Amino acid sequence: MTQTFFFYDLETSGLSGRDDRIMQFAGQRTDMNLNPVGDPVNIMVALNDDTLPSPDALMVTGITPQQTVADGYSEAQFADILLKEIFTEDTIVVGYNSIRFDDEFIRHLLWRNFRDPYEWSWRDGRSRWDLLDVVRMTRALRPDGIHWPVVDGVPANRLELLSKENGISHENAHDAMSDVIALIGVAKLIKSKQPQLFEYLLKMRDKKEVKKLVNLDEKQPFVYSSGRFESDFQKTTVAFPLTAGKNGNVIVYDLRYDPTQFINLDSKELAKKIYATWEERKAEGFVKLPVKELQYNRAPAVAPLGVLEQGDGWAKINMSPETIEQHKRTLLSAPHFAENIRTLFENKPEYKKASDSESQLYDGFLDDADKMRVQAVAAANEKKLSDFHPEFRDERLDSLLLRYKARSFPKSLSADEAAQWEEWRVAHIQSQLPAFMKSMERLSKQQLDAKKQYVMQEMQLWLESIAPTDTGDTQSPE
Repeated sequence: MTQTFFFYDLETSGLSGRDDRIMQFAGQRTDMNLNPVGDPVNIMVALNDDTLPSPDALMVTGITPQQTVADGYSEAQFADILLKEIFTEDTIVVGYNSIRFDDEFIRHLLWRNFRDPYEWSWRDGRSRWDLLDVVRMTRALRPDGIHWPVVDGVPANRLELLSKENGISHENAHDAMSDVIALIGVAKLIKSKQPQLFEYLLKMRDKKEVKKLVNLDEKQPFVYSSGRFESDFQKTTVAFPLTAGKNGNVIVYDLRYDPTQFINLDSKELAKKIYATWEERKAEGFVKLPVKELQYNRAPAVAPLGVLEQGDGWAKINMSPETIEQHKRTLLSAPHFAENIRTLFENKPEYKKASDSESQLYDGFLDDADKMRVQAVAAANEKKLSDFHPEFRDERLDSLLLRYKARSFPKSLSADEAAQWEEWRVAHIQSQLPAFMKSMERLSKQQLDAKKQYVMQEMQLWLESIAPTDTGDTQSPE
């Protein structure tokens, strides 16, 4: 089949892919020359009655829970639309900061709805790409022909600012469809002004291509653009493959910084830098350790050093070949440093594991037997689900099945299952309520325009409509 792009964006009930929900999905398919193919997609996903959205998120999007219920699909219906109509064979799924944000919401939605959370992004010629780091590298190395926004003297790459600076239509920032239109416009801009870089970074969405450039067998410096690097240097540096990371990834060193001050630190001193809290990192005198993990499958914006030879690239990122060579030799002369870093990353404390099955996507893969049972659940209609009781091996799946039925196929629940669901739903709402009310109280003290006041009223009504009677005081904040 012919390759196509599918540009997409989400509006969500909060910032956590694990705990929050997709409320709006918008997208547009294009051919490889960025011409539209078919009609745009702009749909709502119904918020369930176990979820309190973040009031701050809804202040930004303006979408109310009631709107999603009136106009939206169930999550199970939406999952089928994604897999059968959107993420078709040979589709390159494109977003803006999507690999770190939007894709997480997609994966967790598919997980809790008994669809494979991973295959949509790689199987049958599919792949994913993220234009945020493409924008960063273009700004740093090939800025000509594009107007670049600056806010308070600091370079800014927000989509709404970039589109405004370049006369690209973006009528309603933080509306998913408007963001998609703007994103396609930005892609056209880079493709027309810097076609070689655009095509090169498109190729580098393939992790095999990234591994050819960034590998531990033939260690060579390379250019790297990432949000982890400093704005002063356009988020771009020259990095060096230092040692192996987890899951087959690689730890790289930022060659902007002299390794001499780090290579002889013992494990405890290195650990203090790697595991430092945000407050510790902001403290006076703290010197960060310039290492980070590069994940091959996240379409990193990487390029060979040759890109710096054109257009005074070295000066643009305030580096020089001589400094790079000197720092590289220092690293190569200290293999114990690379080994210490490898050990620290390997033993890095894990985030506290989630206790709830919906948040346990990354706790392990399903075996083949459970994969077949999951497929059977996804294929079952409401009537079949009523009498369907698969014996899962993975303990996460039983609780997922109860919630899946309750949210998308409520008539399939037995009396006992309905009671179990209500008990869980009540507890879940109560766990969300303190943060929700605190945000509502804070927002109620601000000067809000008529639209935001309406959203506030709708959120209060939503709480009253889903709150169990024993939740306590849910009155609107004074």
